[in-house]
Amino acid sequence: MNRAIAGIITLGIIFVIVMIGGVPIFDTVWSFPGNFEFISNFPSKDIPLGSIPLMIVALLGTGIFISIKLGFPQVRKIWHGIKVTAGKYDDPNDEGDLNHFRALTTALSATVGIGNIAGVATALYYGGPGALFWMWVTAFFGTALKFSECTLALKYRDMLPDGSTAGGPMYTIYKGLGKKWGWLSIAFAAFAIICSFATGNAIQAFTVSDQVYAEVTNIVGNSTFLTAKHEMIFSGFQVSYQQILNGLVLVAIVGAVIIGGIRRIGKVTGYLAPIMAVFYVVAAILILASNLGEIIPSFGIIFEMAFNPPAEIAGVGTGGFLVFLNTMLWGIKRGLYSNEAGQGSAAIAHSTAKTKYPVREGSVALLEPMIDTILICTLTGLVIITTGAWHHTEFYVNRIDPAFNGELLNASLLTSLAFKKGLMWLTSYGDKIVTIGVLLFAISTMISWSFYGDRATHFLFGQKFILPYKWLFLVFVFIGSIAELEAVWSFGDAALGFMTFPNLIAIILLSGTLKKITKKYFKEEYNKI
Repeated sequence: MNRAIAGIITLGIIFVIVMIGGVPIFDTVWSFPGNFEFISNFPSKDIPLGSIPLMIVALLGTGIFISIKLGFPQVRKIWHGIKVTAGKYDDPNDEGDLNHFRALTTALSATVGIGNIAGVATALYYGGPGALFWMWVTAFFGTALKFSECTLALKYRDMLPDGSTAGGPMYTIYKGLGKKWGWLSIAFAAFAIICSFATGNAIQAFTVSDQVYAEVTNIVGNSTFLTAKHEMIFSGFQVSYQQILNGLVLVAIVGAVIIGGIRRIGKVTGYLAPIMAVFYVVAAILILASNLGEIIPSFGIIFEMAFNPPAEIAGVGTGGFLVFLNTMLWGIKRGLYSNEAGQGSAAIAHSTAKTKYPVREGSVALLEPMIDTILICTLTGLVIITTGAWHHTEFYVNRIDPAFNGELLNASLLTSLAFKKGLMWLTSYGDKIVTIGVLLFAISTMISWSFYGDRATHFLFGQKFILPYKWLFLVFVFIGSIAELEAVWSFGDAALGFMTFPNLIAIILLSGTLKKITKKYFKEEYNKI
């Protein structure tokens, strides 16, 4: 059976499961096996180690394993990654599509996004300040995963007749593990396509459209010609002309970039990613500078609550363990969502790099979790904590001050409050920083994820299906702009989870090869430079 037929069958099976099982099936992906009570309460209800999701165990466990096996490249090779990214070893004659810097910014454009704004806030909302520490832990070990998956993606990529590249975990599995693992590579590619439509596209489009709609209604109200919602298409579905306009504008912006292929995508993300990151980081630094005296106490709160969160509600002793577990899990989950380490998506972007040394691009990938989680997520978390905005969380009310009567805020609303309070000395529109961040981050994520789906489509169906895929991708941009997408969130996140296991299997089984080529590069080729 060829890939195209296998791909169609795989996508068909996924569609049938969705129609029959619906959202509940996919909600279990990130909670399995804890969704079964007899497992979640193992060894006891007071110490429910069985409730730790298998997905988290697999990702963190593989990160620890590969870190030890490769001698902690996230510590020893980080400076080399900085030099490569800066262009010291760039050779325009090397095969590939993008230089090291643009390959990194393309990958960062997909990972630096809504998770850095809303994901951190959600971790603090449910897990408290200590969750930020566990986000750092996932970034540390996730860095080794990024190094591994991106190095392997370079080693096993294909160079197409037109000089462009085709790479990613599907090629790593198929070429590295052999044709007998072909079914696993097909499964990865199928879920990558689904993710590109859902998590990497429709969710982002919805976030942008919803944010723009909220800003417009704040100015003109929700009963004008543009903002009033009307029942359209089918009963119960309401949409405004403003949302339709948002969708058309987004389609035009994203379409103008992705139809041009990876080189145009690389050029756009090469400018957009640094601009959006600097814009957000500068605003956060201004807030921290105005709250300088709160920074060290905030770190104290983070470390204290990472291991000993208050447990007034849960009680003490064994009840305290439940609170600790909750803090740890929220930090790990949101950390993994933030940097996507081990999920294989970024490896597709890094496989386009102009280089003949796979380890060299792997060293560039080391920087990604550092920038995404260690830098940007930390700044977001510190802004929320130093401004006192974290008092508006469920964790604060349940664990510290049940008498607090302020409004509870989650996700981007909590971050918006923090930026508004933190920049009040400078402007009363500090929350608009978050709005602009959402717009830039979401658009850049859509652009980069279109390429991920593009390469997965090429792997399954060939070059002639790329253009139809891109047009279908733009259809989902418009759908996301006008729809309520709770179901798509569950489906897309589940697909992202299903992508992870094939990639982790490949990293573990090819860890010997990975260690060999890493050792060879730093002992032989690297010394020749």
